[in-house]
Amino acid sequence: MSKLKWGIISTANIGTEKVIPGIKGSALNEVVAISSRNETQARSAADRLGIARSYGSYEAMLADAEIDIVYNPLPNHLHVPLSLMALEAGKHVLCEKPIAMTAEEAEKLLGRPEKPYLMEAFMVRFHPQWLRAREIVQSGEIGEVRNIQTAFAYNNTDPQNIRNIPETGGGAVYDIGCYAIVAARFFFGAEPKRVVSVIDRDPNFKTDRLTSALMDFGNGRQSSWFVSTQQVPFQRINIFGSKKRLEIIIPFNAPQNEATVIRIDDGTALDLSSAKAETIRSCDQYGEQADAFARVVLGEAPLPYGAADAVQNMKIIDAVYRSGVSGGWEVV
Repeated sequence: MSKLKWGIISTANIGTEKVIPGIKGSALNEVVAISSRNETQARSAADRLGIARSYGSYEAMLADAEIDIVYNPLPNHLHVPLSLMALEAGKHVLCEKPIAMTAEEAEKLLGRPEKPYLMEAFMVRFHPQWLRAREIVQSGEIGEVRNIQTAFAYNNTDPQNIRNIPETGGGAVYDIGCYAIVAARFFFGAEPKRVVSVIDRDPNFKTDRLTSALMDFGNGRQSSWFVSTQQVPFQRINIFGSKKRLEIIIPFNAPQNEATVIRIDDGTALDLSSAKAETIRSCDQYGEQADAFARVVLGEAPLPYGAADAVQNMKIIDAVYRSGVSGGWEVV
């Protein structure tokens, strides 16, 4: 069977270092083109990555009739306009997270035909460690889940890095807080009703460098998390049930093509010696995501996460930022 052909919008690092290798190693896909606003840069990236065609403009690549799917890793403020352009050109779109700068902007993606398909690129939702953890939660093994705690941090103080530029969507919540939000929605299988947050902003960058939030899912269910762009690198998800605790050790940047581990602890030993580890098969979560989207395009599976899901995530992000200003609970 011939593979679906992908075109990559821009030579952003997330694409060249993570997503493109994942797509190239997947079963149902191949990368045939890459584009940039700089033709020399596009050709250099294509040569380095073994991609056949390069384009000096996004529009030129979108006019390539052989391309089935477009991956959009542009800065956040360009996600919606370029994704709409690609959809209008008849291409299915995998767009990097977060889908937009605000929910209002994201809603521009609603009200269009189901096809071509659009999906937000939260690759973690396709990693077998997340799928296995959700399976355990839903089985009732750890009891009633009432609390999900997430921590995600790295240290980046480069003023030229896009994560530190507010105008194009920099900041901790946009970059990694969206993962904490998705995690709670994924494992609870529900939506938060209200959120409250505390936000510390860098005095020079003006981006949020440390944000802590509490999300109320109703019926006694809570999710608390912190994200930071200027702290020691760390990440973890803890799912607390009435019987046991489930821990995903590397929940977001799972090493490509390496096994991962989740732990289940009944709490009988507070030094963690009662925790039991379960090894999850090695995989490339970007490749898993590409194949999952390909099966949708091929008509073999329904779209698991469409524009409405992406808009919902943006509504929660908006509420987190509003709370950081108001100092109180904000309804989602």
